[in-house]
Amino acid sequence: MNFEQVIKEVNEIFIDVLDNDEIELKYETTADDVEDWDSLTHIELIVEIEKHFNIKFTLVEVQNFKNVGEMCEAIVKKTN
Repeated sequence: MNFEQVIKEVNEIFIDVLDNDEIELKYETTADDVEDWDSLTHIELIVEIEKHFNIKFTLVEVQNFKNVGEMCEAIVKKTN
């Protein structure tokens, strides 16, 4: 998968989990940019992303993601 495909699919997961059709993720998007993206929602997003892409993130990876783009880059690496 390439980055564009991954961020599109991640965006759909965010829309479903946060129940917000207005979400439009960009590389630099952070939790501060998305209404209702709190620590509990973050866990739910990670779980859904792992299920969707059939991958697992380490705790260190999750803690080190600075934005959506970094998370999507990690997904690309894990799925290729």
